[in-house]
Amino acid sequence: MQKQLLTSRLERRVQFYECDPLQIVWHGNYLKYFEEGREAFCRKHGLSYLDAKSNGFATPIVKSICEHKLPLQYGDVFTIETTFQPCDAAKMHFTYKLILENKVICIGETVQVFLGENRELILTNPPFFLDWKKNMEFE
Repeated sequence: MQKQLLTSRLERRVQFYECDPLQIVWHGNYLKYFEEGREAFCRKHGLSYLDAKSNGFATPIVKSICEHKLPLQYGDVFTIETTFQPCDAAKMHFTYKLILENKVICIGETVQVFLGENRELILTNPPFFLDWKKNMEFE
């Protein structure tokens, strides 16, 4: 198993449309920030949703956790830190940390599973995902 976890960082500015009338980010947008971080991670480390799709799999989220520590406000420039959490099971587990000026704003996690073409749950790691894990030295 690889000693250092794979992480990516994405800088992001809070947009006006993401805020409530008090110019504070609406709580539901934090899951969108997690998705942006996850997509940036996948681009950086060569694991995209299109890879899964081209191999006949969908990867729906089956678990999401979001813990708010401090609010983001309109115009804030923050960092989304996304980390892949390796495991043996047929799933993708990511953790997230949103950071503003060295303060943790929000932490969270998501878990995705693999579904086959008929929406059946796949209980073993698909070959393309095993290859990726091996290339990343998780296997």
